[in-house]
Amino acid sequence: MTVQLKGYVRCSTKEQSPDRQIIALREFGVPEDSIVIEMLSGKNFQRPAYQEMVMQLKPGDALVIDSLDRLGRDRNAVVDEWRRITKEMGADIVVMDMLPLLDTRHKEQDITASFVADLVLQVLCYVCEKERLLNHERASAGIAAAKARGVRFGRKPIEKPAEFEAIRELWESGEISASAAARRLGVSRPTFMTWVGK
Repeated sequence: MTVQLKGYVRCSTKEQSPDRQIIALREFGVPEDSIVIEMLSGKNFQRPAYQEMVMQLKPGDALVIDSLDRLGRDRNAVVDEWRRITKEMGADIVVMDMLPLLDTRHKEQDITASFVADLVLQVLCYVCEKERLLNHERASAGIAAAKARGVRFGRKPIEKPAEFEAIRELWESGEISASAAARRLGVSRPTFMTWVGK
């Protein structure tokens, strides 16, 4: 049976470049046609390319990732997925930036290595989850502090044109409709209605 290396590259947004991860996987020995690239958040495992790749894993194959957070960001979900791949499917996982600690390829020969890998996984997943929660708290605190300083978020309000009052009077007297008033002012009807307090 031929053991295959499957590489998984994930970027959370389209603005991020996958190049560094791809180069690392190539250098590790993952064939170019076995590298799967996905541009989706790691908040869960509802990722089509990832799911398709995992379903192709056979016992003895190895899923290779650059770092643990490329697999996912939810601690419990990552631990469950790790167990599914390594225990239920009989495939292996290699986390390149945590070698040799997170490399399950020799788990059968060395029960201590398998135990250490599971332990390190739990600790790292905890740290990743804690960092994610801290980042969220920091962002919320930063937004609250900015609001306290008077910083306004969202789009800048559209300024009313000089002719607004005249057109509003036409609308209030029934001479023109709200849509016609909005067109004359160069704004949407909802914006015009907001301006007149309706």
